[in-house]
Parts: sequence; C-alpha cells; structure tokens
Amino acid sequence: MDASSLPFPLPEEAVLTVDNLPYPRVASGKVREVFDLGDALLMVATDRVSAFDVIMSEGLAGKGILLTQISLYWFRQVGAITQHHLVENHDARIRELGQSYPELEYRSMIVKKLKPLPIEAVVRGYLSGSGWKAYQQTGKLFEYDLPEGLLESSALPQPLFTPTTKAASGHDMPIDCPDAAKLIGESLFQRVHDLSIEIYSMGVAAAEKAGIILADTKFEFGTDESGALYLIDEILTPDSSRYWPASEYKPGGPQPSYDKQFVRDYLESLDWDKTPPPPALPEDVLSGTLDRYIEAYLKIVGN
Repeated sequence: MDASSLPFPLPEEAVLTVDNLPYPRVASGKVREVFDLGDALLMVATDRVSAFDVIMSEGLAGKGILLTQISLYWFRQVGAITQHHLVENHDARIRELGQSYPELEYRSMIVKKLKPLPIEAVVRGYLSGSGWKAYQQTGKLFEYDLPEGLLESSALPQPLFTPTTKAASGHDMPIDCPDAAKLIGESLFQRVHDLSIEIYSMGVAAAEKAGIILADTKFEFGTDESGALYLIDEILTPDSSRYWPASEYKPGGPQPSYDKQFVRDYLESLDWDKTPPPPALPEDVLSGTLDRYIEAYLKIVGN
C-alpha cells in the first residue's frame, strides 16, 4: 500500500520511545506513553507492536500516527453522540506542540484528566475471537443465548454488549452485564451500554460505505469529578476493532483483517511459547502489517 496517498508523512524508522519531553510521564502502556501537561494529559502513540501481550522488538514506522489519526477522525464524528476526552482547543494545542516536537504532531492527543471506568465496553456484531471460542464450548456468547448452527465469523442477530474487566497486565476477562453493573452502578452501566451500542452502530454504517465490515470493537469510558461520562482512549482503530474487507467476507472461518492479525498469524506458525523475549519479525511481515494499517486509514477516513 502506497503511503504517498496519506495526507501526513510517515517516519522512515519506528519511534519506539519518547524520552526527550520535559513533562512528567504518568503511564506507559504497550503502545502509548502518557505525560502530565498540568491542566491536561498528553497521549503519544508510539510505533510499538504487541502480540499475545508481548511487545515485539521491532516496530511499525508510522503505526502510531495512523492509529491517532483514525481515532481523531472518529472522535470528530462521535461528538454528536457523546462528550469525549479531547480538550476543547485540541487542534491548536497540537499544532503548538508540533512547533517544538514535530515528530509528535500527528501521533499525539491532548486530553482531559478523567477517571477511567474499571471495565472495557466491548460490542460484538459477529462471532469471532473469544466469542467464537465461547460459543463452541457452550452454545452461547458468554451470557447470551444464540441460535444453533452458527459458524465462525457469522453475523449475530443483533449487536451484543460483552464487557470485560481491565487487567493491569495480561488479558482482560469477560464479565457478565449484571456484575459489571454492580461494579460501576446500574445507572452508569446502562449509559455505557447504550452509548457503546450506538457508537458501534455508527461505525458499522460508516464502515459499510467504505466496503468494510466492523465485526466488533471495544471502547473505554471515564468520568470527571462531577461524575459526567466521557468516551476516552482510542476509538474504532484497527488495534481496538476487527475490520474485515466486505468483498472477501465468507462465514465459516477466520477473515482477513486490517490489523496486526498478520503478525499473530506469523507468530502462531513458530515454536514460541508467547513469553518474552519475542522472536524477530521478518521484513515482509512488518511491511505487510503496515500496509494493512495504511489501507484501513485510507478506506475509513479517505484522503
């Protein structure tokens, strides 16, 4: 996929660390670094790649930029549905940041200081991943009864909300809706449930116009000091969602996707126990994965 079609430049080498900033670092995740600006937080998406909860030695040059720009596109769309974590003068502040740190301009978000909820809001429209495994074992999608005879990647009768806990390390674990409601409160849970379904449905409709199936996604929400709810983190990116090319969709097995599944498939072919240190990723796997992120951006956002 030709990166020259993008409306922003991608770096020639992966930016794996951000160590030259004068701001206190308050969090470091698999992909993002978070810094305290005083009145707000600076979220920087690096080019790191993780698979099976292990950070690979190699990165994808420009992946953090693509993820950030896809998120920003969707945050602009979702503003009509709910409030989100971007500060009000976001674009101006990002341009100002870029004057001092041009390498950060396209891979950063400046966001409000909010308290994340202790659940992740997962919405599924298709039977895939852990949902497919659960259906094979129980005939259900976690707590939901489903028709018999569904195939891997089958469309569900309707989008279903399947929240998970938020693990500090390792895998998030499914949690039934009643337990999630006890965790955050019934009223807040219902708001998160309804918003998640609505935002997912918005994404499905937009992706369909681009010839893409949005199979499932996860959202994160947070609250301010008054308890008001905000959409936070990333939204509808290939890292937080399963996007499939509609033209190649065929239930009955895994689908080609616009994400790091290409990396996972390669790693699954190796004799690796999925613990550090990770094996080296060959150039064709890296370039093939980056091509999928570029294609996802061009199809979803356009030029």
